Amino acid sequence: MDFEVVILGTDINSYYMARNCHEAYNKKPFVIGKEPMSFTTYSKILNLEIVDNLHDAKIFRKILKLFALNHKNKKLLLIGTNDAYMRLIMENQEFLKKYYIFPSISEDLLNNLLVKDKFYTAFQNLDIPDTYIFNVKKDKLDLKRIKNLGYPLILKPSDSVNYYTHSFDGQAKVYKISDKNDLISVVDKIKTSGYERNLIIQEFIPGDDSCLFDVVAYCDRNKKVKIMTFAQIGLQEHTSTGVGNCTLLINGYNEYGNTLKVVKKLKKFIESIDYQGFAEFDLKYDRTDGKFKVLEINPRQARSSYYLTACGFNLVKYLVDDLIYKKDFDYEFIDEKMCLSFVPKIVIKKYVSNTLFKEEVFKLIKQGKFTDPLDYKKDRPLKRRIWLILRKINYIRKYKNSDW
Repeated sequence: MDFEVVILGTDINSYYMARNCHEAYNKKPFVIGKEPMSFTTYSKILNLEIVDNLHDAKIFRKILKLFALNHKNKKLLLIGTNDAYMRLIMENQEFLKKYYIFPSISEDLLNNLLVKDKFYTAFQNLDIPDTYIFNVKKDKLDLKRIKNLGYPLILKPSDSVNYYTHSFDGQAKVYKISDKNDLISVVDKIKTSGYERNLIIQEFIPGDDSCLFDVVAYCDRNKKVKIMTFAQIGLQEHTSTGVGNCTLLINGYNEYGNTLKVVKKLKKFIESIDYQGFAEFDLKYDRTDGKFKVLEINPRQARSSYYLTACGFNLVKYLVDDLIYKKDFDYEFIDEKMCLSFVPKIVIKKYVSNTLFKEEVFKLIKQGKFTDPLDYKKDRPLKRRIWLILRKINYIRKYKNSDW
């Protein structure tokens, strides 16, 4: 059965999904996004199309219909790579199903996952941080309630898609708030920007980056979990717009124990909510009570999920086999050790504070169990090679100048 893969977005996630397609089928996927980004611009393994205002629903439907009509003799697998594109797909799914195949969930479920106040309200059966939901437009800060959370604390927008439509100087993905004055200042900036939805104010779970964990699940067309992973993170991005994004992890590694117990609970949860496709859980281990707290669930593969492919479970092939060829799979918990890194070794040596984790990284590097999703031996034109070198150098600068 002839098919094409269509990927929405131009970032890291888009690139490594294109790499997955190329590795599995030796074919170039079609990548459509609203702006050029170096991750995909310098690649020779994909067909890139930039469409201004692609986030406009009318333009989105027009472009995808036109593409489908130009490829009407083939099955078309559609893949979203960030929250904005996942929202566009799910909000237009009845229209898109005429032309494309893709994992589908309800808009209500999508909102419960993407809109953080809904998430922390709807899924209280999960272990989550102590959370205060604040409406920017209607509420006054309950400083007594916030004081009970303790400083430092975490502040983040409930609706990140809407939040980024109101840009301002110093805008960050997540804020680490040091005291009351800092809190009032940040809330005032967000309010002035025009953002009028909820903010999430949470207890800060102590611990360095190695207390963070990544879990990926894949639910097939019958909404049953077929793949799960459990990976300990060693480093995250240390910039205001990137914090929360993993840059170094080890799959199959967990120095705090209870892996299978946590995986079993998350597996039961994701099946209970009628989910389909890839989902990624962001967790943080809380040493104060020994629990793995769920920070968020992304309704898609994450920027670091390529480690599944490195372990032999190609993400695009799973989508194709499940949704196009209707193959059935047995459940597999992927516990093979595999290190994924976007950063150079010098950054790992200098900025990973967990000694045991750092030792494990370099042991895996020696064993050849190491992957960089962006460094693909079949995709090394000169401009891309130069860009990859400059990107590594820039990481050294970013971590050196970080105050996170």
